[in-house]
Amino acid sequence: MNNVDIIANIKKDLEDLSDPAKAEFLPRFFKTLPGDYAEGDVFVGVSVPNARAVARKYQDLPTAQMKHLLRSGIHEHRLTALLILVDKFTTADAAGREKIVHFYLDNLKYINN
Repeated sequence: MNNVDIIANIKKDLEDLSDPAKAEFLPRFFKTLPGDYAEGDVFVGVSVPNARAVARKYQDLPTAQMKHLLRSGIHEHRLTALLILVDKFTTADAAGREKIVHFYLDNLKYINN
């Protein structure tokens, strides 16, 4: 399976776990109105435990491919990428951790929560 298919599968898995009631509530909780810190964020309504489960399933996703998730307008796509990144960081050696830190800092503009 190529990396484009993996990204599509991650997004599908998250969509399958979405809850319309949460999707309606979360924009108010995360302050998505104009001028708020999460302005414009879109939610599909996936709980953090479910996002963690998806992240564990795809923990081998190459760091470079996480850009596709981090650049998504969907909050839970970005959250899942960051959860994968955290998992990678905890198991990486010093050189791997340094690469992860640089990746995170290079993509900071996509991280708002």
